[in-house]
Amino acid sequence: MPKDRKAHCLEDIKMRILTLDIAPGSDLDEASLCERYGMSRTPMREIFQRLGGEGYVELTQNRGAKVASMDLAVMRMFFQTAPVIYASVARLAAENRLDLDLARLRALQDDFRTATEAGDAGRAALLNHRFHLCIGEMARNPYLLPSLKRMLIDHTRLSQTFYRPASDDEAARVAQAVDQHDAMIAAFAAREAERAVDLTIDHWNLSRDRLERFVTPDPLPIDVLTERGGAHAV
Repeated sequence: MPKDRKAHCLEDIKMRILTLDIAPGSDLDEASLCERYGMSRTPMREIFQRLGGEGYVELTQNRGAKVASMDLAVMRMFFQTAPVIYASVARLAAENRLDLDLARLRALQDDFRTATEAGDAGRAALLNHRFHLCIGEMARNPYLLPSLKRMLIDHTRLSQTFYRPASDDEAARVAQAVDQHDAMIAAFAAREAERAVDLTIDHWNLSRDRLERFVTPDPLPIDVLTERGGAHAV
């Protein structure tokens, strides 16, 4: 089995999970994936193991692989933990960054801005994922990086809603998020750790309520609720 075919399969499944092409909690059908990617079961199971180790899927003995869920308990932990991890990573990134890191971060930011201006929500979410992963690598902390990577899986899936603005206010928030990335880069370049942390928390708070709407959708209109209530009245 060529390594490039396995690598392509691994990365493609990751992208499909991150963009919600494969829904949270879905079972991964080994046979159909083998057919799709032209692979046998043994390398596919190796890929499942990699996906499990990185937090994309949950592996259960005799029950195969299932895409990591986004149920209430998981989302509760996500919203509790995300700002702590982001703030810690930002501080260390400002302290430990290299010039090469900043060049890579600026290149990702250029692509991210282009994607948001084009209204490409899926690409914007993936580039935001890579932007924050790059910051995590800049922090150079082997304990925080695995936690950040796992958290970014869910953040990127949630971000599919944030980068599809449904109003002028939401579009303005996306534009503000882009500008905040630029400010964060400037703080990293100046090694201003406190400034980097403050900007990171502001960046998190900007999108938090939109992310929460992914989990808790708007209620049904009153007239719909009234009609349903009347239909079942005795």
